[in-house]
Amino acid sequence: MFETPRISFNMAQKDSANETISTCQRRSRTKFTPDQLKILIDTFNQKPYPGYATKQKLALEINTEESRIQIWFQNRRARHSFQRTEPEQALESSQTHRPDAPAVTQVREARRCRTTYTSSQLCALIKAFKKNPYPGIDSRERLAKEIGVSEARVQIWFQNRRSRFYDQRKREPAEIRGKIRDKAQGL
Repeated sequence: MFETPRISFNMAQKDSANETISTCQRRSRTKFTPDQLKILIDTFNQKPYPGYATKQKLALEINTEESRIQIWFQNRRARHSFQRTEPEQALESSQTHRPDAPAVTQVREARRCRTTYTSSQLCALIKAFKKNPYPGIDSRERLAKEIGVSEARVQIWFQNRRSRFYDQRKREPAEIRGKIRDKAQGL
């Protein structure tokens, strides 16, 4: 039986000055007004996978962070099934290697540039991950300020790192079984 990791929420911890500080706290839920939701839903109906520029424009239009827009679209796609648009279907069918079908190309909106981290930034991120793979908003903001990137990038780094970490742990038993089998066969 697979057990999912649990997040421990120790809301208070004493520091050296005997002050109570928050150690692991979630970001408060983002609440959109009906007007903001209408704008988001209209955009989602037109383009369920908006590019970086569209998300930036929406963030300015409804006065929120781009990372909150990104999360809203991820949640919307996960919770609501939606029909593929004709260009997506045409693109998929053009990739099935049918020589008689006309090739359809879809112009994609530019994605966010890949964030590259320096070795010192990576060292700080890895050290923080080893300490706590599920940092709260306060820890992420402190770490972001320390290494000079946005909190949203730190949050994504931790999501990706956890995913890769658990994927590697799933593969390890199969690799070990393969080595044992090879030894048993005399390879």
